[in-house]
Amino acid sequence: MSIDELVPTDELVSIDVTTSAAGVVVTVTGEVDACTAPSLQAAVDAAFDAPALTVDLDGVTFLDSAGLCVLARAHREASERGVRLRVLASGRAVVRPLQITGLWELLGVELVAPGAGSAA
Repeated sequence: MSIDELVPTDELVSIDVTTSAAGVVVTVTGEVDACTAPSLQAAVDAAFDAPALTVDLDGVTFLDSAGLCVLARAHREASERGVRLRVLASGRAVVRPLQITGLWELLGVELVAPGAGSAA
C-alpha cells in the first residue's frame, strides 16, 4: 500500500491555476511534500508558455525538499525560457526552508502578508 492510498493527494494540497494575458498564477494551499510535489510540478510545467508565472505559496502549511526541488527547477526553466517567475510566501513553514536552502535569495521570493497571496 502506498502513501497515496492512505491519504489521497487532493486532501493534502489544493493547486489552482489562473491564466490571464499577463501570465499564469499557480496558487497552492496545504502541504507540499513527496506525495503532492508531482502535482505542483505538473501545474508549473504547464505554465511556461506564458510570459510570467507566479507561484503563490501563501496558503502552504508544509514544504519539504520535494517542493523545494520543484521551485528550483521552475527557476531554471523560467530562466532558460525567458519567463518572469515570482514566488510569494508568508508563513514560517515556507519562508524558513527557503531561507535555509538559499532559495529565498535565488528565487527573489516576495514576502506577503498572510492571506494577501497573489493579490499583493
